[in-house]
Amino acid sequence: MQHNIVLLVTIATYVGVAVGRWPWLRANRAAIALFGAALLLGLNAITLEQAFAALDLSTLTLLFSMMVLNANLRLCGFFGWVASKVMRLARGPKSLLALILATCAALSALFLNDTICLMLTPLVLEIALAVGRDPRPYLVAVALSANIGSVCTLTGNPQNMLIGISSQIGYVEFFLALAPVSLVGVVAAFVVLVAVYPAEFRGQQQWQPHKPQYTLYLPLLRKCLVAIAALLVMFVAGVEVARAALLATSGLLISRRLDPARIFADFDWQLLVFFSGLFIVTGAIQTSGWSAEIVKLLLGLTGEGLVQLGILTAALSNLVSNVPAVLLLRPLVGGLGDPQQAWLMVAASSTLAGNLTLLGSVANLIVAEQARPRTELTFGFYLRAGVPTTVVTLLLAWLLIG
Repeated sequence: MQHNIVLLVTIATYVGVAVGRWPWLRANRAAIALFGAALLLGLNAITLEQAFAALDLSTLTLLFSMMVLNANLRLCGFFGWVASKVMRLARGPKSLLALILATCAALSALFLNDTICLMLTPLVLEIALAVGRDPRPYLVAVALSANIGSVCTLTGNPQNMLIGISSQIGYVEFFLALAPVSLVGVVAAFVVLVAVYPAEFRGQQQWQPHKPQYTLYLPLLRKCLVAIAALLVMFVAGVEVARAALLATSGLLISRRLDPARIFADFDWQLLVFFSGLFIVTGAIQTSGWSAEIVKLLLGLTGEGLVQLGILTAALSNLVSNVPAVLLLRPLVGGLGDPQQAWLMVAASSTLAGNLTLLGSVANLIVAEQARPRTELTFGFYLRAGVPTTVVTLLLAWLLIG
């Protein structure tokens, strides 16, 4: 009886995480994951010691370290400076679209994609409205390219961080394997966006140059650049990703002028809570014995084929969201014939699948919520670009990896 109750609690937790809420209750994904973990502890599906052991501290450390870096970049005005450079180079709607796609993808590869969406969405919205354009296609471009760009690095998104720790694939090796996926994905997104929003990108186009207002704090920017350089050097040298991130970014918390409280206030603490709750829920699945049953079922669906694994990952990512999907697939991937290629397939498929709908990834939702005061990015409007972009990029990824 208790065995089945554990399964029901786990399913309810994953459904709540996928939808983002529970009916008639005010609870977000972080709260749902934490409550599910606490309920499983209360049911003795997992002991407190086992729950602590289930926490993947390497992933949490990496996530924390990237938050430190991103908060400092925001405070020094780096993202406003980037937006200014984009507008200086833009010569029309199509070139603006291309620059937004390339810039957002590149920044998402270096930093956490959710943070890039949080920082760039207001700037892109301001730019588009200032030059008299419909901001919605450009906002869709931010969401799509943030996910596509984040595919190719271990620090690009939360699920890749988890995959990096689980697979032990080196940063450079991971990048070289998946950079072509991101590159062709950005090109595909540009073609799709121009095709599905013809009113914005075809015909006579008026263009009024605009320069966003920003303040650049150079001393802090220099510290950030030193931290980024140190981070990349350690990645290339083969230092563990979590260790390298913590060593490179911890110095940014020590300053004569900037109160660290301002940095911590800029954190998305909910993301750390969300991950911690999911780790415990997944740990409970393993200790209760359901993990073995799930792996057996998934093996029956995929066999040993990489493309089949990619299809399963994409479907599962849209059912329960990408991070829970990776956690569910983790025991399966380790037992396949070529675990490294399998992990690369999971990384690409789980991330690119998030572009399917507006609810497909946290990055998409951030863009929609950030834009809401000034424009409405509807589910249907996004879907017109999300579906073809996802289908094309997944097919390209499966071709390149499989």
